[in-house]
Amino acid sequence: MRFDSIIIGAGAAGMMAAITAARAGRKVAVFEKNDRIGKKLRITGKGRCNVTNFCTRDEFMENVPVNSRFMYSSFSAFTPQDVMDFFENAGVPLKVERGNRVFPVSDKAADIVSALDREMKKAGVKLVHETVKEIIVEDGVCCGVRTDRGEHNAQTVLVATGGASYPLTGSTGDGYRFAEETGHTVTEIVPSLVPLETADDFCEKMSGLALKNVTLTLYDGNKKIYSELGEMSFMNYGVTGPLVLTASSRIRKMERGRYVLSIDLKPGLDEEKLDKRLLRDFTEMSSAEFKSVLVKLLPSKMIPVIVKRSGISSVIKAGQISKEQRKGLVKLLKDFRLNVTDFRPVEEAIVTSGGVSIKEIDPKTMESKIVSGLFFAGEVIDVDGYTGGFNLQIAFSTGYTAGMNI
Repeated sequence: MRFDSIIIGAGAAGMMAAITAARAGRKVAVFEKNDRIGKKLRITGKGRCNVTNFCTRDEFMENVPVNSRFMYSSFSAFTPQDVMDFFENAGVPLKVERGNRVFPVSDKAADIVSALDREMKKAGVKLVHETVKEIIVEDGVCCGVRTDRGEHNAQTVLVATGGASYPLTGSTGDGYRFAEETGHTVTEIVPSLVPLETADDFCEKMSGLALKNVTLTLYDGNKKIYSELGEMSFMNYGVTGPLVLTASSRIRKMERGRYVLSIDLKPGLDEEKLDKRLLRDFTEMSSAEFKSVLVKLLPSKMIPVIVKRSGISSVIKAGQISKEQRKGLVKLLKDFRLNVTDFRPVEEAIVTSGGVSIKEIDPKTMESKIVSGLFFAGEVIDVDGYTGGFNLQIAFSTGYTAGMNI
């Protein structure tokens, strides 16, 4: 079959590119190996889909730590406001939440996928459920693809296959292989927005425990590089949850012993107020055992760990706890430390850091500088942002730009 443009991957970038190109009159086919489109989109933002971040260009650049300058042209061509207009015009009302995060009013990621599906059909995009095996290049010019079912010709091909995270959604790193086979450089692939492993055995004892309204701080040596109030959870390997995922994206070079997480379990109280609270509890329950008094202050799963780390006997009577012991407990509750040892595997990451080298892609068109007619968009490119809608904005901006130029 012959098309004007073939797009590999029905994710955020691929579908936006397809709609944009088809609206401009191109005969477009999207090749998707999954039985459903937008598989990864459906699970983003815990199934709510944080479609973008309603921010300025400068704020966007500050939240794209890897190769942000590459994004200037495409971000300017398709801004967060453009993304919001697109979905609202497609029948999906949106809302702006804390941190300028944008979600569908319905809180359903499926509504975002359905809107993209409707707009593709309206624009006449053909959806082909075949697995692309190879990109056809002749004399430095891209002219089609080979799939598990045959050969398809096209004037242009866009690789929008995603990264290597969440392989069950189809992001299995195919795009990196396509890039390398066509002569492109792929930078080191590492996880970003990923759970963290720690050296501390007590995480396993608290596995499954979720903490809300705590402040998590990440230190690189003695330097504070991230701190935010929110939610996190303990797992048998370490920690996960929104705060941890965001913290992980601040880690540029993982080295054992270099990074430390500090949890403030009582951010609403400074040390002096927390000390007064403990003194009151210990006085009111002076004949109760130390571990029993902590029930009013901490989740039950955490009490044995705090008792052990405090160095205070679990059965000592509250009224017998010294001022020094109480002060030490205050510091522990305000600065509960975890030693980071590694990222979890890339398969568990929300976003992959690394990808096709930006030096080999024209930022104004998303076309390869090596192979004429070959384009890249989305997570397959070596650009990634922090959590908060920035990565989907990257996908939509680069997808739109590629769509305008294929």
